[in-house]
Amino acid sequence: MPEFRTEVQVRPGIEGDLAAITDIYNHYVRETALTFDTAPFTPEQRLPWLRSHPEDGPHRLLVAQDVRMVGPASLVGYATSSPFRPKAAYDTSVEVSVYCAPWATARGIGSLLYTSLFEALADEDLHRAYAGITQPNDASVALHKRFGFHHVGTYAEVGRKFDTYWDVAWYEKRLGPEA
Repeated sequence: MPEFRTEVQVRPGIEGDLAAITDIYNHYVRETALTFDTAPFTPEQRLPWLRSHPEDGPHRLLVAQDVRMVGPASLVGYATSSPFRPKAAYDTSVEVSVYCAPWATARGIGSLLYTSLFEALADEDLHRAYAGITQPNDASVALHKRFGFHHVGTYAEVGRKFDTYWDVAWYEKRLGPEA
């Protein structure tokens, strides 16, 4: 994995990345139950979401770009920290996620993105990070456990997609000075 790290740079996401980010996400919308969105998005529809993740603060968007490539295909993944719930008492909690381009999975990109994301969040006033993982998804569970997440519960058959009910396992990670 060290060699791959030199070929991929992680940086804040910008509006110019929106088409590539949308393409990556839409793959998971169309082909998997890993997200419960059921209709693909246009980049224009995703623009407010992108703008809700500034370069600083607790809600971030980081992208991984393969420096050997040019154009939208050079974006090989992204990670976010987003509001956990809309009520003010939840402000010190975030929900995190990571998505890799389908041709770039199992290459350490998710780990690289999460390393950068949690480093970026280290100085923020945050107490917990949460991740909801549609089951089964052994790769995502392993990634989150590697980053110190532990299972806190499962919502059984909470979402229906592709005429199947899916469970979502919730994982939690302590953030801040006591982490």
